[in-house]
Amino acid sequence: MNKSFDILVAGEINPDLILSGDVVPVFGQVEKLVDAATLTIGSSSAIFVCGAARLGLKMAFVGVCGDDVFGRFMLTEMKRYGVDVSNVSVLPGGQTGLSVILNKGSAPGSQQSVLGDRAILTHAGLIAALNVKDVTEDLLHQSRHLHVSSYFLQTTLQPDLPALFAHARSLGLTTSLDTNWDPSGEWRGFDELLRQVDVFLPNENEALALTGAVSVESAAARLCQKCGTVALKLGALGALAERGDKIARTPALPVEVVDTVGAGDTFDAGFIYGFLHNWSLEKALQLGVACGSLSTQSAGGTFGQPTLEHAMKYVSSAG
Repeated sequence: MNKSFDILVAGEINPDLILSGDVVPVFGQVEKLVDAATLTIGSSSAIFVCGAARLGLKMAFVGVCGDDVFGRFMLTEMKRYGVDVSNVSVLPGGQTGLSVILNKGSAPGSQQSVLGDRAILTHAGLIAALNVKDVTEDLLHQSRHLHVSSYFLQTTLQPDLPALFAHARSLGLTTSLDTNWDPSGEWRGFDELLRQVDVFLPNENEALALTGAVSVESAAARLCQKCGTVALKLGALGALAERGDKIARTPALPVEVVDTVGAGDTFDAGFIYGFLHNWSLEKALQLGVACGSLSTQSAGGTFGQPTLEHAMKYVSSAG
């Protein structure tokens, strides 16, 4: 049966303001000049939805933002990528969240890499405002797959997520989750939640913290006992995936890294593309790694996201 959307993303909305150069502030009303300022798509969910749309998937986004300059910017940019944002709630008087990234490096477009140490200042705004009731029955019936990122920031949605995923799966959708880091370090409630997750997409530190394992291989094995597929991001070392008795590992591409913001979310988009097309574990992992690696060649989370044609140059034909 044809669906209107390949993936429905229930997520947070906030742009990133990236300041690059000598960005260490000096208090006492001292004004400093920086090399560059870039307002770009931020938030894990929005970067994911744009990366998946860039690959040609039909994407819908449900979330909450304010009727302000940051909210309008995010909706305009997501629409520019072909994402359906008609189900986003725009609250008059509400404040859209914002992350200010202080990037200690050279400006985008310079001959030197902008990769370096960074600090992030985030105003949460309406990041936590999405409610399970916003993910309507009609949206679920129109979609093949449901994805959630930033689990620990979406505190209103969080307690209802196991039931939402279970309901989505009862309707025939598959599900995926990228939690991001738990600030409390407690990782509560995941036994129940992971039972309803078809694809779990943690990074190395998150997987180790969640399982208490001492190696990524052991963490992947433990997580795979609780959910269908685990795709574990290893940064510069690539990624590891496990499903049943299948294990795959793929190194990162040898690219000149400019900025790693959003690389994990762009990896997620590539891997889920392969999952939805019933690719082998190895081939889906190769696409995920290609997408994540290629995205690091430009500043910001979305500017370097590849098309499917571009990414497939780095994927073998097997599987």
